[in-house]
Amino acid sequence: MSDSNKSVVLIAGATASGKSALALQVARTRNGIIINADSMQVYAELRVLSARPSEDDEAATPHRLYGHVSGATDYSVGKWLTEAKREIEASWHAGALPIVVGGTGLYFMALMSGLAELPPIPIEVRQKWREFKGDLHAELAARDPAGASKLHPSDRQRLVRALEVKEATGRSLLDWQQAAKGEAFLNDINVERQFVDVSREELYRRAEWRFDEMLLRGALEEVQELPPLSSELPMMRAIGVPELQRHLRGETSLADATRDAKTATRHYIKRQL
Repeated sequence: MSDSNKSVVLIAGATASGKSALALQVARTRNGIIINADSMQVYAELRVLSARPSEDDEAATPHRLYGHVSGATDYSVGKWLTEAKREIEASWHAGALPIVVGGTGLYFMALMSGLAELPPIPIEVRQKWREFKGDLHAELAARDPAGASKLHPSDRQRLVRALEVKEATGRSLLDWQQAAKGEAFLNDINVERQFVDVSREELYRRAEWRFDEMLLRGALEEVQELPPLSSELPMMRAIGVPELQRHLRGETSLADATRDAKTATRHYIKRQL
């Protein structure tokens, strides 16, 4: 099959928007295979809190890259991209339509725009910016105005990344990303993009209801059974994990932990949108 005859569907949207339901509908009507693009749904230990598809849905329709990674692994966008490429190619080989669904913007960006092959960042540079207490956006604006203009002042993770790349390589992260675009995996592929658009207030309502449902389905027990891992690992920062862990340690009530998790979800939805 030539690239011009290959197709892929990308379904994106904020948490609780209904992406998974839409992906199931598309897969059932168009002979599709669903490929996960949610950075928390990759972890085996977080079926409930990450809102992974149910076992029945996974059994009825082919799902890939769900719950296949240990939480002890420092999983990265680069690892996901390698696996996503493999699963998309396998879908085409099987004569099926790959449907990539999730809410992790970096995963979609890597798939559509390529992933810059950056040289290793010296540990001292990485540490300097990750521990920096000042105005990261202002620091980036002074060194890389174009890069700063693309980032929100509150997006600490991406600001830190842009600053460490600029200091370590002398080049803007934008330059590295532009160079990667020519090698992007989906170049010359028929790409169908679907965005599940739901109002912010409706997303808040759905997300709060869903967290209550998660508690009923065993979210607290799921967190209680997590292995003793570093709080710096991505899985341990999933919404609901630190909040419920504080409750389990006796530091806060379940009601307060629930309130904090719902607040964190609202902030996450704002960032996603």
